[in-house]
Parts: sequence; C-alpha cells; structure tokens
Amino acid sequence: MPQNEHIELHRKRHGYRFDYFERKRKKESRLVHQRAFKAKKLRGIKAKLFNKQRYNEKVQMKKTIKAHEEKQTKQKSTENVQEGAVPAYLLDREKQNRAKVLSNMIKQKRKEKAGKWEVPLPKVKAVSDSEVFKVVKTGKSKKKAWKRMVTKPCFVGENFTRKPPKFERFIRPMGLRYSKAHVTHPELKATFCLPIIGVKKNPSSALFTSLGVLTKGTIIEINISELGLVTQGGKVVWGKYAQITNNPENDGCINAVLLV
Repeated sequence: MPQNEHIELHRKRHGYRFDYFERKRKKESRLVHQRAFKAKKLRGIKAKLFNKQRYNEKVQMKKTIKAHEEKQTKQKSTENVQEGAVPAYLLDREKQNRAKVLSNMIKQKRKEKAGKWEVPLPKVKAVSDSEVFKVVKTGKSKKKAWKRMVTKPCFVGENFTRKPPKFERFIRPMGLRYSKAHVTHPELKATFCLPIIGVKKNPSSALFTSLGVLTKGTIIEINISELGLVTQGGKVVWGKYAQITNNPENDGCINAVLLV
C-alpha cells in the first residue's frame, strides 16, 4: 500500500461515515464566516496579501457568472467612426453590437468534454494490493519483507533500466511485461495489433498507474500512426487512448477499445 493513503483505503473498504456529507456541508457553510472573521482580525502585510487574494477570486467569479449570464446583450463597439461615413446627426450616437449567446456555447463545450471521456466500461471491480503484489522475503534469515513481486501483467517502457536488486522494491517479471495490444476501432469495426506508449490511468490505484499494471478497465495510450488517421489540419495522429476490456492475466493478451 502506498504511503499516507490509509483513509482512502479505509473508505474503499468500509465506505464513509453516515454523517460525513452532512458534516462536510456544514463545514463549507461555516467557511464563509471564518473567512470574514479572519479578514477583520488580520493586520499589516498579511491583511494586504489576504485582501489581494480575495479580490482576485471575486474578479474571477464575476467573470465566470457574466460569461454564463451573457445571452443577448448590447455592448458598445470600440471601432472609431470614420468621417463622412455617418450623417452628422448620428455621429453622437454610440454604435452597439449584439453579444453572442455564450451560455449555450459553454454548455455545449461541457457536453463535448463529458462525452469525450465516456468509456466502454464505466464501472470496474477494484483490484486489491494483495491480488497484485506477492511478498518477497529477503535477507540472510528471510525475515525482511519489504519487497513486492507484481503478479499481474504490466507495461514497462523501452528505455527502462532496473534498479540494483538491493534497492528495487517492486519487481516486474519479464514474462508479465506486455508491449502490444489488440485494439478495436468502434467505428471502423476492425482490430489492429498496436504498440503501447504508456499507462494513462488504472482505476484501482495511483500506485498501479505508476507501475504500469494492466488490469480490466485501465486506460492505456496507443501508437496509432499505422492506421493513418489525420487531423483537420492535415497532421498525422499517432497517440490515442484505449480502454482494456478483458482480463489480460487470464487471456495472455490485451484486448482494448479505442476511445474515439
């Protein structure tokens, strides 16, 4: 288990306290009063820094609110009126522009962003540390138990160099290292054997992500330059994400679906 993740692990196993969310809500509501009290009490340079920070926060908040509320608003145009272009009796009038419907545009962008990360397997069974790691006893009398052997398939980069055995905590066996995956393109309905670039996210643990452990539901980065996909600008797309849909330790290969 990684260091300092005891609370996360306990929550994963036993869930939250019954009053956790209620207490959290109350704490957030009290925060406003605490901030106001702090602003009254502070003096000198600390007060200046605190007020500057609050000012920046408020400015940012107002900009966001304005962007959401801005639908059909009239705004003054900044263009200078040329002489002779407008009759004399209209020169004192200000030109007005109609603002675009920004709120709809922001909503659309949000929808696109949310849809972009829709994955084939949204929920996956979590893999525990005891399943992935096997304790390796070391030392003259085999009493030291700080080493771990990875028992699941994993990805290791091309330029990876092992640490000396005395300092290597996590051992990734050569027989469990994978460099290629069978990736299915959902629109083309075709499967390609493509090289893996890296592991983006393992849903079970951040430690598994850093070690490159490949379990069901893991997001991996694939080199798709062989497919010849091109962007709107004419550049070749060579890296895309895919999600593993099988259990590689059972099948002996990696099957994944491309996230288009």
